[in-house]
Amino acid sequence: MAQVPQRFFDALAVRTWCGLSLRALGRAREEIDAINVYPVADGDTGTNLYLTVESAVAAVEAVFAAHEVDGGTRDASGARCTSEDRDASGARDTADGPSLADAVGAMAHGALIGARGNSGTILAQLLRGMAQVLTERGDSAHTEGPGLRLALRHAATSARQAVAHPVEGTVLTVASAAADAAEGAEGDCAEVARAAYEGARAALVATPGQLPVLERAGVVDAGGHGLVTVLAALVETFTGRAPGPVAVPHARVEPGGAGAGEERATGECAEEDGEGGPAFEVIYLLEAEDAAVARLRRRLDALGDSLVVVGGDGLWNVHVHVDDAGAAVEAGVEAGRPYRIRITHFGHGDAHTTGAERPPRERTQRAVVAVVPGEGLAALYTEAGATTLLARPGEPPASGELVQAVRRAHAREVVLLPNDADLRHTAAAAAEQARTEGVRVALIPTRSAVQGIAALAVHEPERRFDEDVVAMTSAAGATRHAEVTVAERQSWTTAGICQAGDVLGLIDGDVAVIGADVSEVAATVLDRMLSAGGELVTLVLGDEAPQAVADRLEARVREAYLAVDTVVYRGGRQGALLLVGVE
Repeated sequence: MAQVPQRFFDALAVRTWCGLSLRALGRAREEIDAINVYPVADGDTGTNLYLTVESAVAAVEAVFAAHEVDGGTRDASGARCTSEDRDASGARDTADGPSLADAVGAMAHGALIGARGNSGTILAQLLRGMAQVLTERGDSAHTEGPGLRLALRHAATSARQAVAHPVEGTVLTVASAAADAAEGAEGDCAEVARAAYEGARAALVATPGQLPVLERAGVVDAGGHGLVTVLAALVETFTGRAPGPVAVPHARVEPGGAGAGEERATGECAEEDGEGGPAFEVIYLLEAEDAAVARLRRRLDALGDSLVVVGGDGLWNVHVHVDDAGAAVEAGVEAGRPYRIRITHFGHGDAHTTGAERPPRERTQRAVVAVVPGEGLAALYTEAGATTLLARPGEPPASGELVQAVRRAHAREVVLLPNDADLRHTAAAAAEQARTEGVRVALIPTRSAVQGIAALAVHEPERRFDEDVVAMTSAAGATRHAEVTVAERQSWTTAGICQAGDVLGLIDGDVAVIGADVSEVAATVLDRMLSAGGELVTLVLGDEAPQAVADRLEARVREAYLAVDTVVYRGGRQGALLLVGVE
């Protein structure tokens, strides 16, 4: 179906662009992965860009969904507003939904927290650079051609500043060329976008002449190819038609072949032939002040290469290649609070590894992959043998991250526990992708981490796969779940109207109790759950819940429910004050 063109760059255009970019990267992902030759031939640039944009899309959609819940995207009759609901100039009224600043801010934040790899991290900074210009316009509903030109220029400049040692022939070159071409364009957003795309495409074709490793491999820069794909989606946003396919050299390069992976972000080209270099990729989000980040840049620059630090306003995404992964993480601890830490060993078969070939690691027969909401639960699940994916409050994992967790489990058969009702579609998509890679996947629709605990407790890898899945599904289904949390804003609930700061008790996903005291609400929730019977109560305390809550609930169970056992865990930063399971 033809895309309805957007005349202005407003919130709806941001939403459209993000969605089109994700679909385009999905189609181009394998091709981009295949030409990933600098500096590590790990074949993941296309995947990293896809995951980064997927996170941006999720953030933008969340902003629109929040306005829909609040009624902001419907008119007085209740009809949903569309791209046709615009003022006389053609711009959409911000009262109909999120403002341009809301949308681009969400896009930039989503990309920042979901950025993967060198290319994804640089793309996140490009989007942040655009957002910085567009949010300066305050409550403006839209911007036109001149505003888009400024945004593209600032994006290219800020991305280059984020890289420790910029090198030409990379995505940075392509971004600069796009900004240069846009500056020479007159007219509306469509003309500016088209000029930026054509400039970027021409620069991409020229990248082999700037980096010898690309020329030897017969490919263009993979990160630059991804950016051209994203700019093509921008053209489609404003014209309704996608430009033709990017006709560039794309000889397939297998991991371990000539060259070495994603764009060189360090400028240290002594290893152009693809030998030597750091053994680990370290990525983490960091909460820190600007001054501390400046010191962190200097320290990490001395530790390794491919250093990219993006973000601002107290939240950063740090990417570096090092030999001492522990030192890179320790540097983050000294600077602030690092989290969502990912350490990847480049391993055999890439340009950083020399020596005799080693056989690939044998797959295990069966594994459990679980999404968990806190560090404490992650440790508990890991101790029980599961491969875990940590989901921070407000940061649900993307389907690609679930697929990577399945790959990390390295098993022929995988039982997937999403542990969140809102992740059912994401988990289903990940399961389907894993099946195409030859993994037998069973998705158990667990709605809470306590249901996952119950399923994991009966997991027996020696059983037939189907029997194991049935037993785990039955255990999860027999576990009623609840949580105690704090309301963030006034809202209608199934138990009445709550105010910001009220303590809410949710049973099986619905608000059942509204109160002012955590212990009182928790006790009421537990009584209601045990009124239907039960043999075991599982309590998972969040970081902000006092131990006295668990002590009171344990005492209540001992006094009033003599045949019921209680087990208590510390969940860490899990979002909810308390998770409750009754089996």
